[in-house]
Amino acid sequence: MAMAMSDSGASRLRRQLESGGFEARLYVKQLSQQSDGDRDLQEHRQRIQALAEETAQNLKRNVYQNYRQFIETAREISYLESEMYQLSHLLTEQKSSLESIPLTLLPAAAAAGAAAASGGEEGGGGAGGRDHLRGQTGFFPSPGGASRDGSGPGEEGKQRTLTTLLEKVEGCRHLLETPGQYLVYNGDLVEYEADHMAQLQRVHGFLMNDCLLVATWLPQRRGMYRYNALYPLDGLAVVNVKDNPPMKDMFKLLMFPESRIFQAENAKIKREWLEVLEETKRALSEKRRREQEEAAAPRGPPQVTPKASNPFEDEDDDEPTVPEIEEEKVDLSMEWIQELPEDLDVCIAQRDFEGAVDLLDKLNHYLEDKPSPPPVKELRARVDERVRQLTEVLVFELSPDRSLRGGPKATRRAVSQLIRLGQCTKACELFLRNRAAAVHTAIRQLRIEGATLLYIHKLCHVFFTSLLETAREFETDFAGTDSGCYSAFVVWARSAMGMFVDAFSKQVFDSKESLSTAAECVKVAKEHCQQLGDIGLDLTFIIHALLVKDIQGALHSYKEIIIEATKHRNSEEMWRRMNLMTPEALGKLKEEMKSCGVSNFEQYTGDDCWVNLSYTVVAFTKQTMGFLEEALKLYFPELHMVLLESLVEIILVAVQHVDYSLRCEQDPEKKAFIRQNASFLYETVLPVVEKRFEEGVGKPAKQLQDLRNASRLIRVNPESTTSVV
Repeated sequence: MAMAMSDSGASRLRRQLESGGFEARLYVKQLSQQSDGDRDLQEHRQRIQALAEETAQNLKRNVYQNYRQFIETAREISYLESEMYQLSHLLTEQKSSLESIPLTLLPAAAAAGAAAASGGEEGGGGAGGRDHLRGQTGFFPSPGGASRDGSGPGEEGKQRTLTTLLEKVEGCRHLLETPGQYLVYNGDLVEYEADHMAQLQRVHGFLMNDCLLVATWLPQRRGMYRYNALYPLDGLAVVNVKDNPPMKDMFKLLMFPESRIFQAENAKIKREWLEVLEETKRALSEKRRREQEEAAAPRGPPQVTPKASNPFEDEDDDEPTVPEIEEEKVDLSMEWIQELPEDLDVCIAQRDFEGAVDLLDKLNHYLEDKPSPPPVKELRARVDERVRQLTEVLVFELSPDRSLRGGPKATRRAVSQLIRLGQCTKACELFLRNRAAAVHTAIRQLRIEGATLLYIHKLCHVFFTSLLETAREFETDFAGTDSGCYSAFVVWARSAMGMFVDAFSKQVFDSKESLSTAAECVKVAKEHCQQLGDIGLDLTFIIHALLVKDIQGALHSYKEIIIEATKHRNSEEMWRRMNLMTPEALGKLKEEMKSCGVSNFEQYTGDDCWVNLSYTVVAFTKQTMGFLEEALKLYFPELHMVLLESLVEIILVAVQHVDYSLRCEQDPEKKAFIRQNASFLYETVLPVVEKRFEEGVGKPAKQLQDLRNASRLIRVNPESTTSVV
């Protein structure tokens, strides 16, 4: 009962979707209103998906059936057209014969009979002449630049003639590798565009006994051509195109899934092309039928060649004659082998890439240990053409021109089939090119937010997620392949990281963001980069190498800002104690100094809200420690000396100012206050800077130690005129 209800529901759904007045938006609206929850929507989605899959399967079957019927219909039409031409020719001859016979006197009748006999001889001579042309060796020009070669006295002459002509066609030497191949007919044609009937190019057709070669003219080189296409005759359908002035004398060649239209010079040349194409196809079909019958026939015992009698030899000296070794034959009569080229065409048209490669694997496995007689070579030539078409389709599937949605997994079908076809290097190159285009598109489409840090979070998420997915998909697709593919992936990852850094630097460093913002952004990028280490892909050194110049520039710019601000405060220095006015302000300052690492700041605070330090020294301490903290977020070994030299330059500005003030101040009370600030600077601030730098970098800095030791001279002998350098 449930099955009946399900079938009736599917039928009702199909009728609803196939109705002429179906509106998708209204249907979805009604469905969402009537659904009882997510479960109903999921079940309805499954029904629609099942209906879509059923429709797709029906469409594939119809395509395959229609294609086969189309080929057969085209062949029948071609046969009927040939018979109509012959019938028309017979009717014309009969009409002319009847008109030439008088119904009166016998002598006139005799004369007419003689004339008819003469005409018959001429007609017979013409037909015989044409048959004679077919039977000769070599080429015989026919009107319109066409010529025909038939089955001459020997295969040697045919092959020599084919070699001579094909030397005029560039890029077709591989045709001569097929044994038993010879030229049947050739001539000039003009190709037209199928949709708008616009003239495309002049071509020359070479019809062999098993294929049709189309070559284009080389205008700069008279009598020379360039290879354009090669079509096996068993997959070729020829259709006459009805004259529609001014377009006339045309015929169409159908090679699934494409077609080409050619125009002959006149009606006679067109008729010859149609006739000779059909004759050659019939002969090829008959030849292969005979070969299949011979291959399927049971073999008899090998015959022993009788030894010629020699009267001068004794019978006892006779030796057994070695049996004549027959060439081993390969059975190609099986139905799946006969239909293999057409099945490959259908698989390619239906985008069933796995099915196409499965058929090729099946054929290769069957022919793996077998010899290669001419029938096998012909089969492989036909199959190789399909392999080329399949490869082109798979390459297009991986091209950046295709939709980049679906992530790296969307490329898995095409990549896996290219690898199965032995195109591992090409698959790797196309996969990485596809992913590079996807990453570039994702970065370009990312909306630039007003807040830099928010944009960097989104940029890192988009880029590193895409990089991680690509790496995992690469590992899945190319596991067990040539290790050179992994080298190509590392090079690609380096290039992709360069693309990321360009977008990163443009938003963070080119826009002159503060050092704290830049440090936070770099920290976010490094954290995302370290996540790639989970899959064995460490790109931290690459991001360091790409960002080092921008970070150096940012450190240098911020250092100059601090130095200028310190010099400005020094120029207005009055050496007075700070009065923060409120306990809240004093408490806030204590917290700030504690966060800077100054733990003994309490000893520099006085009664009420006074601080026994200069405003200049306190501001310098906060600004210097802030610079150090942000710079350590940006730190990596390549920046060691840049950061250290920047710190030394900043500290020297304050130290030299205190040294100068001690030497120049005459007021004893102010001099004592300056000495107290110098003690705070040398004994508290400099050790904190030195300790924090060592913690952040992992090793002590000799330059900072030398700077602190040099400051002892001022503490021991404040009257010294030696400046700290």
